Amino acid sequence: MAGAKLDPIDRMILAELQADGRMTNVELAKRVGISAPPCLRRVRTLEEAGYIQGYHARVDVRELGFEVQVFAMVRLHRQNESDLRAFEDRCRAWSLVRECHMLNGEIDFILKCVAPDLSSFQSFLTEGLLAADNVASVKTSLVIRCAKDDPGVPFDVLEERYQREA
Repeated sequence: MAGAKLDPIDRMILAELQADGRMTNVELAKRVGISAPPCLRRVRTLEEAGYIQGYHARVDVRELGFEVQVFAMVRLHRQNESDLRAFEDRCRAWSLVRECHMLNGEIDFILKCVAPDLSSFQSFLTEGLLAADNVASVKTSLVIRCAKDDPGVPFDVLEERYQREA
C-alpha cells in the first residue's frame, strides 16, 4: 500500500503542511510533538521521497479576474499510448488548462480550464482545443459556483484506516 512506510509523525507532518505550508519548522515541530532538528530532517526526507511535491499559494481566481471556469470533457479519435501522451503534452502547453485528468469510460480526458471571460474561453475552445490533432469531440460545462475545493488528501480518513489495520 502506498504511504505504508510513513509513520504517524510523518503523516502528521504532511497533514500540518497540507493545511499550512507557510508555518516555520519550529511551529511544525511543536504541532507534531518533536524537536525542530529531527522535524526538519523528516520534512527534507519527505520532499526527497516525493511525498511533498511543492509549496503553493492558493489564489482566488475570480479576484484575479478569471471569471470563467469550465470543465471540458474530451474524447479522442485514437487512444494508443503515443496519442494519449501527445494530447497530455498539448494540455501542459495550454495556460488556460489548469488540470488534465485521463479517465476511463466514454470520455478520455477532463480538463479544468480558467479564462478571464467567455470570449477568451471560446477562442481557446475553437482555435486550440477543438483544432488539436486527434480531438474527436468536446463537451463543456461552465462552473456556476464551487461548494468545496479542498486540495490534498483527507488525513483523518488515512489515520482511521491505519488504526483499523493495527
